[in-house]
Amino acid sequence: MSTRTKIVIGGVAVGLLLMTVIPFWAALLIVLGVPAVAYLALDPTQRRRLRKASRKELGR
Repeated sequence: MSTRTKIVIGGVAVGLLLMTVIPFWAALLIVLGVPAVAYLALDPTQRRRLRKASRKELGR
């Protein structure tokens, strides 16, 4: 099983768990907000490198 598949399965599991514990809008806010905050926490040079990298390079 690839790393990407494991991440997707983990994300679905966390999403389902959150939806059973908290309302849908709050779970959606967490699922979308955490990656956005993580991206904004990067330096401008790190963001530029991340945007420039292809999807295959991200999986390395």
